[in-house]
Amino acid sequence: MQGAKVFMSLPQLPLAKHNWQCTYSAKQVLQNEALVAQHQGLAMFTLMSRAGGSAFETLQQAWSKAQSILVVCGKGNNGGDGFVIARLAHLANMQVKVLITCDVESLKGDALLAYQNMVSAGVTEVTTDHLVEQITSFSGDIIVDALFGIGFYGALTSSMEELVTAINANTAPVLSVDIPSGLCATTGAVEEALAVIADVTVTFIVYKQGLLTGQAANFVGELILADLSLGESFEQQVTCHHYFQKAFPLNNNSSILTKRLKTSHKGTIGQVLAVGGGEGMPGAIRLASEAALRCGAALVAVSCHQDNQALVFNGRPELMLAPSQASKLAGASALINAKVLLVGPGLGQTDWSQALFDSLIIPIVNGKKNENIVLDADALTLLAKTDYVCSRWVLTPHPKEAAMLLGCDTAKVEANRFHAVKAIAKKYGGICVLKGAGSLISDGETVVINGTGNAGMASGGMGDVLSGIIAALILQTEDYFVATCFAVYIHGAAGDIIAARQGQRGILASDLFAPLQRLVNQNT
Repeated sequence: MQGAKVFMSLPQLPLAKHNWQCTYSAKQVLQNEALVAQHQGLAMFTLMSRAGGSAFETLQQAWSKAQSILVVCGKGNNGGDGFVIARLAHLANMQVKVLITCDVESLKGDALLAYQNMVSAGVTEVTTDHLVEQITSFSGDIIVDALFGIGFYGALTSSMEELVTAINANTAPVLSVDIPSGLCATTGAVEEALAVIADVTVTFIVYKQGLLTGQAANFVGELILADLSLGESFEQQVTCHHYFQKAFPLNNNSSILTKRLKTSHKGTIGQVLAVGGGEGMPGAIRLASEAALRCGAALVAVSCHQDNQALVFNGRPELMLAPSQASKLAGASALINAKVLLVGPGLGQTDWSQALFDSLIIPIVNGKKNENIVLDADALTLLAKTDYVCSRWVLTPHPKEAAMLLGCDTAKVEANRFHAVKAIAKKYGGICVLKGAGSLISDGETVVINGTGNAGMASGGMGDVLSGIIAALILQTEDYFVATCFAVYIHGAAGDIIAARQGQRGILASDLFAPLQRLVNQNT
């Protein structure tokens, strides 16, 4: 067997080639936006005016027939954005009511100037009293959430909880300015599961990473980036380690996967050995194995419990049978010829499972074998009981499995998914894919946030299909990180295709096979 491929360090990658967009923490934006604006010769009030103008333009586009709006403003610059929106709405002959969570005397700087401009323009319905009642009684077209900006973190105060609850209870659609109030822009965490539930969120200059993963999916709604003609400059001047994979991850003239020559054959393309399917669990390894075939693996051999063999291979004669016992698998051609191992789907945690896991993993960890490996499901449970480290594997935990790998609870993982995915990659080596809404892919330093997928994919077998896709794609490339990102993208994209055609409810993991084949061939 040829020597193992080496994971590429992400900073070397031509990011534009893969259509990845920079994302930033709240701290990075707050520390640098004024400097970048100054470099461009922009005053911060000009930037506030642009932000409010972009948000109002989005409001008009999303709700073209709206005639009345309620703008709920905090005392900071996010409130200032709200004042700009209110002024523009008034000038557009809309009925405008503005609620402010502080005394006017507390307003300072650009927010105060925006307030003064709003009043000078003729906005008269402005109040700081009985805010909850006013939100509850509002029967107009749009509520604008301008309570908190990206500097917010932690839990809402009791008074803010009442306001946010009232906004969410009102039937009017909601536009959130920069970020839904109550959501952490850095982590995506929402304390007590309470934040403004926006229909549309307009975020400014650059993407904030917390808007793109985890709990944020329940609150952000449609996310629109208004770069205020500053985004490119910001990205050029501020170092980025987190990226958003929103579009198909390559340009027209790019290719992630190795080009297939006309003389290619199954031997040159390579073989995957899939190991799993413990007693009573044939489905997971079958789904993973077929996904690998559909995504370009030339050969896939399956080692599963002997009681499951008939079920796994029924109707898919292209799969090859590998020995089911660890002692026999060790010298089998299926293992010798495999360039990639996929271990875990339906493996179980029996003595049989442990023996297979040990026989495959220990030689790799000890450097005696150089297979490349994807660990999923039960293999992660077994891994969590060890201190193994390997640079050649891809780990694919969901949040509960991630918590097990880190020795913490699931809530801690979800409170900061960015920290969790990097911590797993650093602890165990290789690449980690933290699954869930806005799946994260990390090598321990860099994180790519995936932008595809939908709630209809919350069904049995979806993770198994993903593991098979990853195994197939790292078989066909020299760049493991990008291949893993590509795999996560097309997995979600396939689910989105099915949902667009048939709806989200009732999507099966096997439904993804047909669109997956089409998607993977867009790369050739």
